[in-house]
Amino acid sequence: MLWFFVFSGFLACTGKSAGTYCPIEMKPSKVVVRYGEPLRVNCTSLTQPIEGMGWESTAGGTGLIEGVSSCPLTIASVTDWNIAPKCYINMMNDAQCLERLPVTVYKTPDSVSLSGQTGPMEEGKQYLMQCDVANVAPASNLYVYWHKGKERFNIGTFNDTTPTPVNRSSTVTLTAHRDHDGTQIWCEARLHFMPTAPDTPAVPSKSHKMIVLYPPTFIKPETEMLEIKAGNKITLDCTAKGNPMPVYTWRFPHPQQMNMNQSETQLILIPSFQLPGYYNCTASNSQGIRTKYFIVTENAGNRKTFAAILVGFLGVAVLLVIVGALFVTPEGTFSFNKGGCQPTSSGVV
Repeated sequence: MLWFFVFSGFLACTGKSAGTYCPIEMKPSKVVVRYGEPLRVNCTSLTQPIEGMGWESTAGGTGLIEGVSSCPLTIASVTDWNIAPKCYINMMNDAQCLERLPVTVYKTPDSVSLSGQTGPMEEGKQYLMQCDVANVAPASNLYVYWHKGKERFNIGTFNDTTPTPVNRSSTVTLTAHRDHDGTQIWCEARLHFMPTAPDTPAVPSKSHKMIVLYPPTFIKPETEMLEIKAGNKITLDCTAKGNPMPVYTWRFPHPQQMNMNQSETQLILIPSFQLPGYYNCTASNSQGIRTKYFIVTENAGNRKTFAAILVGFLGVAVLLVIVGALFVTPEGTFSFNKGGCQPTSSGVV
């Protein structure tokens, strides 16, 4: 019996039972309207005959209009954040049914600003960045997009059913990397209503240029093997990337090379200084020190050529010694008859 009275009371208040179809069509069926702008929706009865129909609304309500099958709701300026218009029809048997029009009243942000680490960052460390969105509604439709260079790397959303304007903040934790150095970072806010209505234009913050400090890294491998080739110059390239810009120090294996400029990023050995050995270069800045090694050796072809020339000279020297032993007389004169017969006018003696 108690259930009967509860159910009867529900019918009396709403005009229909839960799940009952109400033959009403509203165009559009959902509305997204900017605060202060006009609204117009048409409600049509899909059944006949009816006694009449109308709109219940805090703005633009019509009351019951008899003898019509269609009724518009017109509001010159929407100023109620909680507006919930209802279109109803009264049947000939005194029954009533109604449908609520879903209305979203919105306001775009007054401003969007980015805060957090504004000075230099150190590679590998984490930094908290914050995007502040001022005076926006409704927060449930607010999306905050984070951009780093050409990359959109994060989207912030809000589980907030407050219909009136609020201030909201989106935060991200960013791990600094050398690839971020010189990159612009910013955030932007927009209200998302698709597919009911188009999204609002994005409101961006000012962009910040990221400065990331990181230790030197050599462009080429940290250990290089080089050969001295005849007629060619050797380049010992110690170029490194780093922030701040690295300072270089060279160490040479031979004392005669110490007068070279040791602050250059490259070292070119001129021919007179093309000497084998172990060279190293140190690149340093406030974030770290790195050392690069060069192992310089003589070309094997150069050694073979030198050996062939040396053997040739030794061969000639040996030949001269043999010739001297065979054809030089004790008096120091040269004779091809040394140790043989001496010819005379009367014959062989």
